[in-house]
Amino acid sequence: MGAGHAHKLYRHGHSPVHRLPPHCKLAAVFGFVLVVVSTPREAMWAFGLYAALLAAVAAVARIAPLFLLKRLVIEVPFVAFALLMPFVVPGEQTTVLGVPVSVPGLWGAWNVLAKATLGVAASVLLASTTELRAVLLGLQRLKLPPLLVQIASFMIRYGDVITDEMRRMSIARRSRGFEARGVRQWGVLATSMGALFIRSYERGERVHLAMVSRGYAGTMPVIDEVTADRTQWAYAAALPVLALAVCLLGWTL
Repeated sequence: MGAGHAHKLYRHGHSPVHRLPPHCKLAAVFGFVLVVVSTPREAMWAFGLYAALLAAVAAVARIAPLFLLKRLVIEVPFVAFALLMPFVVPGEQTTVLGVPVSVPGLWGAWNVLAKATLGVAASVLLASTTELRAVLLGLQRLKLPPLLVQIASFMIRYGDVITDEMRRMSIARRSRGFEARGVRQWGVLATSMGALFIRSYERGERVHLAMVSRGYAGTMPVIDEVTADRTQWAYAAALPVLALAVCLLGWTL
């Protein structure tokens, strides 16, 4: 898989969560999100318990609450969609702060907000305690199709290369006095995007030829064989298993 690749969400640490094998954490997060989505929206107390479980994981991983809250900003589109639901979903009407809203819309908004927030929080915790390279190794260990893993790997590794190329092109335009102030400059920007595509394509061809010349035959060599024992699986399973117990109570109570 090559050298490690750091990302902005990752927080270096030596906590028990950091030390868990990546495929264990991926399976745990997937199971947790699946349970959360399966919980009836009327069991509002259950979502509070889910949040408490994530808070406990964050505490064990030594992830600051403020850091976690800042990264939840990524769900703003879901929040905007949820806020519209009480006004557009038909059904029984009620009044909130003097404003008529739909009861089914309120339940729908709560359902989207609660489940999306918990899902994003779990994903942020995963990203905060797992390097991207380790995530790819975990996906490979979970038997995700190798081609998808390779595509994701190349996207991650060369995203910074393309971004750096865009930055250099932007500096070159500004050094020649160009400023994008209106529609008239869109042609220059479109030309720049075309040039960026051609450069990226050519770079990809050079990288592929270099890989083939070094023996690449469609699969990437696995340098680190990531394994997990029963104890590590048990630790990872604690989150989804406890969440499942809460979900079952939500359906029965």
